[in-house]
Amino acid sequence: MYAYFLRRLALIPLTLLGIIAINFAIVQIAPGGPVEQLLAQLRHTAVSATARVGGGEGVEAGRGGGAAQSGNSGASAYRGAQGLDPAFIAELNRQFGFDQPAYVRFGRMIGDYLTFNLGKSYFRDRAVLDLVLDKLPVSISLGVWSTLLIYVISIPLGIAKAVRDGSRFDVLSSAAVIIGYAIPAFLFAILLIILFAGGRYLDWFPLRGLISDNWTDLSWPARIADYFWHLTLPVTAMVIGGFASLTMLTKNAFLDEINKQYVVTARAKGLSEHRVLYGHVFRNAMLLVIAGFPATLVNMLFTGSLLIEVIFSLDGLGLLGFEAVVKRDYPVMFGTLYMFSLIGLLLNLISDLTYHLIDPRIDFSARSG
Repeated sequence: MYAYFLRRLALIPLTLLGIIAINFAIVQIAPGGPVEQLLAQLRHTAVSATARVGGGEGVEAGRGGGAAQSGNSGASAYRGAQGLDPAFIAELNRQFGFDQPAYVRFGRMIGDYLTFNLGKSYFRDRAVLDLVLDKLPVSISLGVWSTLLIYVISIPLGIAKAVRDGSRFDVLSSAAVIIGYAIPAFLFAILLIILFAGGRYLDWFPLRGLISDNWTDLSWPARIADYFWHLTLPVTAMVIGGFASLTMLTKNAFLDEINKQYVVTARAKGLSEHRVLYGHVFRNAMLLVIAGFPATLVNMLFTGSLLIEVIFSLDGLGLLGFEAVVKRDYPVMFGTLYMFSLIGLLLNLISDLTYHLIDPRIDFSARSG
């Protein structure tokens, strides 16, 4: 097992390199880079200022001047660069680092990532690592509490459905599970806002942020209560949208184990139903459930919380990565991707180790043959 653990640790850097290399190659062919966006903003600002100052005649003069200058920058690859000085465009490329070939930029980025130097944001004027560390507590709050509640609800519910398979309880709870699986979490979030956050009916919960403006003035018990008060609606939306799959996985895992011969033998020996379920079936059935824990946590931390962060104005890591993609803020894009991938790989390794701890008969090192 130790050899397997060391091999997996050694594969993490190679896997990270592959993930970043593929995404870096895709970004190179994607249109609308940061220089293009900045030039488009400058051009839009210049046209708007000309329109405000000169009126109709000023607009025509501005158009004529732009057409005359566009001949000097006709060799530029940027459509938004028309009418701008080529030397200015070259300077922008140098500032953004695009005056170097792609392989040079990629090599420099990988070298920096080895020391967790994730670069500096193009548009926020802050180090990417500082941004990630600043936003991470919000995503961790959403992800950890949502994942814990999903497991606390899904495992007992799945066991109850397996024990009462085919009963009225199983049918009614299956309807709730199907609704939770079919409706996205962000729709539940909108519904909760309408019902409980002053949308139309009740105004019980806040609509934005994780803490109140006067949080620092509160006592520690009041701070804790305020924190969970703000978390209630976003976490509820994520739990409703995420518990369905784990509930069905737990139920099916228990049904599969209940029908095996060792359960029949245990019952024939006179063991109580509680002893059979929680002394024999539970340990084996939980292997599949535990295997999904890293995927559930990563999904709740990043992917699942993206729209929830937007809807409830929670400034977390998912929202940071989304805004970086929209703005083509490449250092933030690759920095968040690097952290997402690293955390995901480490959680998958922890999952395999947990497998072995729960059932020592599972030996991943035997798979090397």
